[in-house]
Amino acid sequence: MNAQAVLHTYKRYRTLQTHRISALPIVILMPHSACNCRCVMCDIWKDNKNLKQLTEADITGLLASLKKLGTRQVLMSGGEALLNTNFFALCKILKSAGISVVLLTTGLSIKANAENILKYVSEVIVSIDGDEALHDAIRNIPNAFRKLKEGVEHIKTLNPAYRITGRTVIHRLNFRNWPAIINEVKKMGLNQVSFLPADVSSHAFNRQQAWEEPKQHEILISENELPELKEVINELYIRFEQEFDNRFIAESREKIMDVYNYYAAFYQLNAFPFKKCNAPWVSTVVEADGTVRPCFFMDSMGNIRDKSLHEILNSPEAINFRRTLNTSTNPTCVKCVCSLNLSPLTHLS
Repeated sequence: MNAQAVLHTYKRYRTLQTHRISALPIVILMPHSACNCRCVMCDIWKDNKNLKQLTEADITGLLASLKKLGTRQVLMSGGEALLNTNFFALCKILKSAGISVVLLTTGLSIKANAENILKYVSEVIVSIDGDEALHDAIRNIPNAFRKLKEGVEHIKTLNPAYRITGRTVIHRLNFRNWPAIINEVKKMGLNQVSFLPADVSSHAFNRQQAWEEPKQHEILISENELPELKEVINELYIRFEQEFDNRFIAESREKIMDVYNYYAAFYQLNAFPFKKCNAPWVSTVVEADGTVRPCFFMDSMGNIRDKSLHEILNSPEAINFRRTLNTSTNPTCVKCVCSLNLSPLTHLS
Protein backbone atom coordinates (compact mmCIF):
# COMPACT_ATOMS: atom_id res chain seq x y z
CA MET A 1 0.00 0.00 0.00
CA ASN A 2 1.52 3.33 -1.07
CA ALA A 3 1.65 6.46 1.08
CA GLN A 4 -1.38 8.02 -0.60
CA ALA A 5 -3.49 4.90 0.02
CA VAL A 6 -2.34 4.77 3.66
CA LEU A 7 -3.36 8.42 4.15
CA HIS A 8 -6.75 7.77 2.55
CA THR A 9 -7.35 4.79 4.83
CA TYR A 10 -6.37 6.88 7.86
CA LYS A 11 -8.82 9.60 6.80
CA ARG A 12 -11.58 7.04 6.46
CA TYR A 13 -10.94 5.84 10.02
CA ARG A 14 -10.92 9.45 11.23
CA THR A 15 -14.24 10.11 9.49
CA LEU A 16 -15.88 7.23 11.36
CA GLN A 17 -14.43 8.45 14.65
CA THR A 18 -15.02 12.19 14.38
CA HIS A 19 -18.13 12.29 12.12
CA ARG A 20 -16.37 14.94 10.04
CA ILE A 21 -16.00 13.77 6.42
CA SER A 22 -12.33 13.82 5.53
CA ALA A 23 -12.57 10.91 3.07
CA LEU A 24 -15.55 10.00 0.91
CA PRO A 25 -14.85 6.91 -1.20
CA ILE A 26 -18.26 6.74 -2.95
CA VAL A 27 -20.56 9.40 -4.42
CA ILE A 28 -23.91 8.57 -6.00
CA LEU A 29 -25.02 10.98 -8.70
CA MET A 30 -28.43 11.19 -10.36
CA PRO A 31 -27.63 12.77 -13.73
CA HIS A 32 -31.27 12.86 -14.88
CA SER A 33 -34.51 12.94 -12.92
CA ALA A 34 -36.69 11.11 -15.44
CA CYS A 35 -36.90 7.41 -16.22
CA ASN A 36 -37.68 5.42 -19.38
CA CYS A 37 -39.58 2.75 -17.44
CA ARG A 38 -42.86 2.95 -15.52
CA CYS A 39 -42.14 0.43 -12.77
CA VAL A 40 -44.91 -0.52 -10.38
CA MET A 41 -42.62 -0.30 -7.32
CA CYS A 42 -41.23 3.16 -8.13
CA ASP A 43 -42.75 6.63 -8.60
CA ILE A 44 -39.81 8.36 -10.31
CA TRP A 45 -41.44 8.18 -13.76
CA LYS A 46 -44.55 9.97 -12.49
CA ASP A 47 -42.57 13.23 -12.41
CA ASN A 48 -40.98 12.86 -15.86
CA LYS A 49 -42.53 16.14 -17.03
CA ASN A 50 -40.52 18.11 -14.43
CA LEU A 51 -37.11 17.35 -15.87
CA LYS A 52 -34.00 18.10 -13.87
CA GLN A 53 -30.45 17.13 -14.74
CA LEU A 54 -26.87 17.62 -13.69
CA THR A 55 -24.69 19.67 -16.03
CA GLU A 56 -21.03 19.62 -16.96
CA ALA A 57 -20.66 22.73 -14.79
CA ASP A 58 -22.13 20.83 -11.84
CA ILE A 59 -19.64 17.99 -12.23
CA THR A 60 -16.71 20.33 -12.79
CA GLY A 61 -17.77 22.18 -9.64
CA LEU A 62 -17.79 18.93 -7.70
CA LEU A 63 -14.23 18.00 -8.65
CA ALA A 64 -12.50 20.13 -6.00
CA SER A 65 -14.53 18.43 -3.25
CA LEU A 66 -14.12 14.96 -4.76
CA LYS A 67 -10.36 15.45 -4.99
CA LYS A 68 -10.17 16.82 -1.44
CA LEU A 69 -12.18 13.87 -0.12
CA GLY A 70 -10.34 11.25 -2.17
CA THR A 71 -13.46 9.94 -3.92
CA ARG A 72 -12.66 6.71 -5.76
CA GLN A 73 -15.96 5.79 -7.37
CA VAL A 74 -19.09 7.51 -8.68
CA LEU A 75 -22.29 5.53 -9.13
CA MET A 76 -24.56 6.99 -11.79
CA SER A 77 -28.10 6.28 -10.66
CA GLY A 78 -31.48 7.74 -11.46
CA GLY A 79 -34.01 8.00 -12.90
CA GLU A 80 -32.23 6.73 -15.97
CA ALA A 81 -28.77 8.27 -16.16
CA LEU A 82 -28.44 7.67 -19.90
CA LEU A 83 -31.33 10.07 -20.57
CA ASN A 84 -28.94 12.93 -19.80
CA THR A 85 -27.78 13.95 -23.29
CA ASN A 86 -24.41 14.98 -21.85
CA PHE A 87 -24.01 11.79 -19.81
CA PHE A 88 -20.71 10.72 -21.34
CA ALA A 89 -19.30 14.25 -21.07
CA LEU A 90 -19.96 13.96 -17.32
CA CYS A 91 -18.25 10.57 -17.28
CA LYS A 92 -15.27 11.96 -19.20
CA ILE A 93 -14.78 14.71 -16.61
CA LEU A 94 -14.81 12.15 -13.79
CA LYS A 95 -12.61 9.64 -15.58
CA SER A 96 -10.06 12.35 -16.39
CA ALA A 97 -9.89 13.02 -12.65
CA GLY A 98 -9.08 9.37 -11.96
CA ILE A 99 -12.54 8.49 -10.64
CA SER A 100 -14.18 5.28 -11.85
CA VAL A 101 -17.81 5.40 -13.00
CA VAL A 102 -20.38 2.65 -12.39
CA LEU A 103 -23.70 2.89 -14.22
CA LEU A 104 -27.00 1.70 -12.76
CA THR A 105 -29.47 1.43 -15.62
CA THR A 106 -32.73 0.00 -16.89
CA GLY A 107 -30.70 -1.33 -19.79
CA LEU A 108 -33.09 -0.09 -22.48
CA SER A 109 -30.49 2.00 -24.28
CA ILE A 110 -27.19 0.33 -23.47
CA LYS A 111 -26.91 -1.20 -26.95
CA ALA A 112 -27.10 2.21 -28.62
CA ASN A 113 -24.48 3.54 -26.17
CA ALA A 114 -22.24 0.47 -26.01
CA GLU A 115 -19.05 2.01 -27.38
CA ASN A 116 -19.15 5.00 -25.04
CA ILE A 117 -20.06 2.77 -22.09
CA LEU A 118 -16.98 0.67 -22.77
CA LYS A 119 -14.87 3.83 -23.08
CA TYR A 120 -16.04 5.75 -20.02
CA VAL A 121 -17.85 3.38 -17.63
CA SER A 122 -16.00 0.77 -15.61
CA GLU A 123 -19.01 -1.44 -14.79
CA VAL A 124 -22.74 -1.64 -15.52
CA ILE A 125 -25.50 -2.79 -13.15
CA VAL A 126 -28.82 -3.54 -14.86
CA SER A 127 -32.25 -3.96 -13.31
CA ILE A 128 -34.06 -7.21 -14.05
CA ASP A 129 -37.48 -8.06 -12.64
CA GLY A 130 -38.41 -11.44 -14.08
CA ASP A 131 -38.47 -13.56 -17.19
CA GLU A 132 -39.40 -11.73 -20.38
CA ALA A 133 -43.16 -11.50 -19.89
CA LEU A 134 -42.99 -10.56 -16.22
CA HIS A 135 -40.12 -8.11 -16.63
CA ASP A 136 -42.04 -6.23 -19.33
CA ALA A 137 -45.19 -6.21 -17.19
CA ILE A 138 -43.40 -4.85 -14.09
CA ARG A 139 -41.45 -2.28 -16.13
CA ASN A 140 -44.69 -1.40 -17.93
CA ILE A 141 -42.71 -0.96 -21.16
CA PRO A 142 -43.06 -3.21 -24.23
CA ASN A 143 -39.92 -5.12 -25.27
CA ALA A 144 -38.01 -3.93 -22.18
CA PHE A 145 -36.54 -7.39 -21.60
CA ARG A 146 -35.53 -7.85 -25.24
CA LYS A 147 -33.77 -4.46 -25.32
CA LEU A 148 -31.97 -5.23 -22.06
CA LYS A 149 -30.86 -8.66 -23.32
CA GLU A 150 -29.72 -7.33 -26.70
CA GLY A 151 -27.76 -4.57 -25.01
CA VAL A 152 -25.96 -6.93 -22.62
CA GLU A 153 -25.15 -9.37 -25.42
CA HIS A 154 -23.87 -6.56 -27.68
CA ILE A 155 -21.51 -5.20 -25.04
CA LYS A 156 -20.29 -8.72 -24.26
CA THR A 157 -19.63 -9.26 -28.00
CA LEU A 158 -17.49 -6.12 -28.10
CA ASN A 159 -15.70 -6.97 -24.83
CA PRO A 160 -16.43 -10.39 -23.29
CA ALA A 161 -14.49 -9.48 -20.12
CA TYR A 162 -16.57 -6.36 -19.40
CA ARG A 163 -18.41 -6.67 -16.08
CA ILE A 164 -22.20 -6.40 -16.15
CA THR A 165 -24.21 -7.46 -13.13
CA GLY A 166 -27.92 -7.63 -12.38
CA ARG A 167 -30.00 -6.33 -9.51
CA THR A 168 -33.51 -7.56 -8.75
CA VAL A 169 -36.06 -6.18 -6.33
CA ILE A 170 -38.08 -9.12 -4.97
CA HIS A 171 -41.71 -8.38 -4.15
CA ARG A 172 -45.24 -9.72 -4.37
CA LEU A 173 -45.38 -9.65 -8.18
CA ASN A 174 -42.20 -11.61 -8.88
CA PHE A 175 -41.13 -13.74 -5.90
CA ARG A 176 -42.56 -16.88 -7.50
CA ASN A 177 -40.47 -16.10 -10.60
CA TRP A 178 -37.22 -15.98 -8.62
CA PRO A 179 -35.70 -19.22 -10.03
CA ALA A 180 -36.57 -18.10 -13.57
CA ILE A 181 -34.83 -14.75 -12.94
CA ILE A 182 -31.61 -16.53 -12.02
CA ASN A 183 -31.83 -18.71 -15.11
CA GLU A 184 -32.44 -15.68 -17.32
CA VAL A 185 -29.48 -13.70 -16.00
CA LYS A 186 -27.27 -16.74 -16.55
CA LYS A 187 -28.46 -17.09 -20.15
CA MET A 188 -28.03 -13.35 -20.67
CA GLY A 189 -24.36 -13.61 -19.71
CA LEU A 190 -24.35 -11.39 -16.63
CA ASN A 191 -21.41 -11.81 -14.26
CA GLN A 192 -23.46 -11.78 -11.06
CA VAL A 193 -26.93 -11.06 -9.71
CA SER A 194 -28.03 -9.44 -6.47
CA PHE A 195 -31.41 -9.44 -4.71
CA LEU A 196 -33.11 -7.11 -2.26
CA PRO A 197 -36.68 -6.59 -0.99
CA ALA A 198 -38.86 -3.69 -2.10
CA ASP A 199 -38.90 -0.41 -0.22
CA VAL A 200 -42.57 0.19 0.60
CA SER A 201 -42.32 2.56 3.57
CA SER A 202 -39.99 5.49 2.77
CA HIS A 203 -40.24 8.75 0.81
CA ALA A 204 -37.51 7.65 -1.60
CA PHE A 205 -38.00 7.14 -5.35
CA ASN A 206 -39.92 10.40 -5.81
CA ARG A 207 -42.73 9.58 -3.40
CA GLN A 208 -44.25 12.85 -2.31
CA GLN A 209 -45.55 10.94 0.68
CA ALA A 210 -44.89 7.44 1.96
CA TRP A 211 -47.19 4.84 0.45
CA GLU A 212 -50.35 4.13 2.39
CA GLU A 213 -51.50 0.57 3.04
CA PRO A 214 -53.54 -0.05 -0.13
CA LYS A 215 -50.56 0.91 -2.33
CA GLN A 216 -48.08 -0.86 -0.06
CA HIS A 217 -49.95 -4.14 -0.40
CA GLU A 218 -49.72 -4.10 -4.18
CA ILE A 219 -45.99 -4.74 -3.68
CA LEU A 220 -45.72 -6.04 -0.11
CA ILE A 221 -45.82 -9.84 0.11
CA SER A 222 -48.92 -10.69 2.13
CA GLU A 223 -48.80 -12.60 5.38
CA ASN A 224 -50.51 -15.66 3.90
CA GLU A 225 -47.96 -15.70 1.04
CA LEU A 226 -44.97 -15.83 3.40
CA PRO A 227 -44.85 -19.67 3.63
CA GLU A 228 -44.72 -19.79 -0.17
CA LEU A 229 -41.90 -17.23 -0.18
CA LYS A 230 -39.94 -19.41 2.23
CA GLU A 231 -40.54 -22.44 -0.01
CA VAL A 232 -39.20 -20.51 -3.00
CA ILE A 233 -36.07 -19.56 -1.06
CA ASN A 234 -35.51 -23.15 0.07
CA GLU A 235 -35.87 -24.19 -3.57
CA LEU A 236 -33.17 -21.67 -4.49
CA TYR A 237 -30.80 -23.27 -1.97
CA ILE A 238 -31.24 -26.63 -3.67
CA ARG A 239 -31.40 -25.64 -7.34
CA PHE A 240 -28.65 -23.03 -7.22
CA GLU A 241 -26.17 -24.47 -4.74
CA GLN A 242 -23.26 -23.84 -7.10
CA GLU A 243 -24.39 -20.26 -7.80
CA PHE A 244 -24.38 -19.51 -4.08
CA ASP A 245 -21.00 -21.15 -3.58
CA ASN A 246 -19.28 -19.35 -6.47
CA ARG A 247 -21.00 -16.02 -5.61
CA PHE A 248 -22.84 -15.76 -8.91
CA ILE A 249 -25.64 -14.96 -6.49
CA ALA A 250 -24.04 -12.06 -4.64
CA GLU A 251 -25.76 -12.62 -1.30
CA SER A 252 -25.10 -15.45 1.11
CA ARG A 253 -27.86 -17.93 1.87
CA GLU A 254 -28.47 -16.07 5.15
CA LYS A 255 -28.85 -12.74 3.36
CA ILE A 256 -31.31 -14.26 0.93
CA MET A 257 -33.41 -15.48 3.87
CA ASP A 258 -33.40 -11.89 5.11
CA VAL A 259 -35.72 -11.08 2.19
CA TYR A 260 -38.25 -13.35 3.90
CA ASN A 261 -37.44 -11.85 7.32
CA TYR A 262 -37.92 -8.32 5.98
CA TYR A 263 -41.43 -9.03 4.74
CA ALA A 264 -42.31 -11.11 7.82
CA ALA A 265 -41.35 -8.15 10.01
CA PHE A 266 -44.26 -6.14 8.63
CA TYR A 267 -46.56 -8.64 10.34
CA GLN A 268 -44.57 -8.65 13.63
CA LEU A 269 -43.43 -12.23 13.01
CA ASN A 270 -39.81 -11.23 13.64
CA ALA A 271 -37.65 -8.12 13.86
CA PHE A 272 -36.48 -6.38 10.70
CA PRO A 273 -33.11 -7.88 9.68
CA PHE A 274 -30.17 -6.16 11.34
CA LYS A 275 -28.07 -4.13 8.93
CA LYS A 276 -24.67 -2.75 9.80
CA CYS A 277 -24.53 0.45 7.76
CA ASN A 278 -22.09 3.34 7.53
CA ALA A 279 -23.42 4.88 4.30
CA PRO A 280 -23.65 8.48 5.62
CA TRP A 281 -19.96 8.31 6.61
CA VAL A 282 -18.59 6.79 3.38
CA SER A 283 -20.96 8.04 0.65
CA THR A 284 -23.45 10.69 -0.32
CA VAL A 285 -26.20 11.17 -2.90
CA VAL A 286 -26.40 14.16 -5.26
CA GLU A 287 -29.74 14.40 -7.03
CA ALA A 288 -30.47 15.77 -10.50
CA ASP A 289 -31.28 19.24 -9.12
CA GLY A 290 -28.12 19.34 -6.99
CA THR A 291 -29.79 18.30 -3.73
CA VAL A 292 -27.40 16.46 -1.39
CA ARG A 293 -28.56 13.65 0.89
CA PRO A 294 -26.58 11.36 3.23
CA CYS A 295 -28.32 8.42 1.51
CA PHE A 296 -31.36 7.82 -0.71
CA PHE A 297 -33.71 7.66 2.26
CA MET A 298 -32.63 10.62 4.43
CA ASP A 299 -33.51 14.31 4.29
CA SER A 300 -31.61 16.89 2.26
CA MET A 301 -28.50 18.54 3.72
CA GLY A 302 -28.01 21.24 1.07
CA ASN A 303 -27.43 21.82 -2.63
CA ILE A 304 -24.19 21.82 -4.63
CA ARG A 305 -25.44 24.86 -6.56
CA ASP A 306 -25.37 26.85 -3.32
CA LYS A 307 -22.29 25.50 -1.52
CA SER A 308 -19.47 23.06 -2.22
CA LEU A 309 -20.08 19.41 -1.45
CA HIS A 310 -17.30 19.49 1.16
CA GLU A 311 -18.97 22.44 2.94
CA ILE A 312 -22.38 20.76 2.88
CA LEU A 313 -21.12 17.45 4.26
CA ASN A 314 -19.16 19.16 7.02
CA SER A 315 -21.67 21.77 8.10
CA PRO A 316 -22.39 21.70 11.86
CA GLU A 317 -25.85 20.28 11.09
CA ALA A 318 -24.46 17.44 8.93
CA ILE A 319 -21.78 16.53 11.48
CA ASN A 320 -24.37 16.51 14.25
CA PHE A 321 -26.68 14.35 12.11
CA ARG A 322 -23.97 11.68 11.80
CA ARG A 323 -22.92 11.99 15.44
CA THR A 324 -26.45 11.37 16.67
CA LEU A 325 -27.52 8.82 14.05
CA ASN A 326 -27.97 5.33 15.45
CA THR A 327 -28.61 3.13 12.44
CA SER A 328 -29.80 0.25 14.60
CA THR A 329 -32.70 2.27 16.05
CA ASN A 330 -33.47 5.00 13.52
CA PRO A 331 -36.92 4.12 12.06
CA THR A 332 -35.78 4.79 8.48
CA CYS A 333 -32.63 2.71 8.91
CA VAL A 334 -34.45 -0.17 10.58
CA LYS A 335 -36.68 -0.64 7.52
CA CYS A 336 -33.96 0.15 4.97
CA VAL A 337 -33.58 -2.28 2.07
CA CYS A 338 -30.30 -0.96 0.70
CA SER A 339 -27.64 -0.61 3.39
CA LEU A 340 -23.93 -0.05 2.80
CA ASN A 341 -21.14 -0.99 5.18
CA LEU A 342 -17.73 -0.11 3.77
CA SER A 343 -14.63 -0.85 5.80
CA PRO A 344 -11.79 1.71 5.69
CA LEU A 345 -9.64 -1.14 4.39
CA THR A 346 -11.90 -1.83 1.40
CA HIS A 347 -10.19 -0.86 -1.84
CA LEU A 348 -12.35 0.56 -4.62
CA SER A 349 -11.04 0.27 -8.15
